[in-house]
Amino acid sequence: MGEVINLRQARKAKARAGKEAQAQENRARFGRTGAEKRRDADAAGREARRHEGHRVEPPIEDDEDPDGGAA
Repeated sequence: MGEVINLRQARKAKARAGKEAQAQENRARFGRTGAEKRRDADAAGREARRHEGHRVEPPIEDDEDPDGGAA
């Protein structure tokens, strides 16, 4: 004869295992430390400043007329 199991306990154990698997996946996907997030944000800021620093023309302000005021 087979082993007697409590179905309620088996169901709960299966649910816990599923939640742990989901938690493991989330830790791998989203688990970055604050230092890693700051490092990436700093790198993005440096890259944006470098990119803007290579502009050939200054950006046009909203107040100025691009034609030089001749209307």
